[in-house]
Amino acid sequence: MDLEYDERPWGNYQVLEDADTHKVKRIVVAPGHRLSYQRHQKRAEHWYVISGEATVTLEGVDHVVNPGEAIDIPRGNAHRVSNKATDSLVFIEVQVGDYFGEDDIERLEDDYGRGS
Repeated sequence: MDLEYDERPWGNYQVLEDADTHKVKRIVVAPGHRLSYQRHQKRAEHWYVISGEATVTLEGVDHVVNPGEAIDIPRGNAHRVSNKATDSLVFIEVQVGDYFGEDDIERLEDDYGRGS
């Protein structure tokens, strides 16, 4: 089975599992980069940090998440992850909901000029 892999301006992700009820990704964020500030209407996410330090902005509040720690992103909540450190940030994202397509991303702010 070939796993989906995608390079992004902030790093990359690899889909580890894609099922009807959930999707699991391994996400790598390069030092000094961050994902778009976004929200999803059809899924919630659970982020478990493997290595590095994640600065997670959830509904405008910053949370530092270290290796071995996790944070939940409720459906509809605005969120982003930033890597302010000098090493790569690696975390596992578990999506649970009704739909897992990339077109369920509503970008509120993006460093790379991408719209919704």
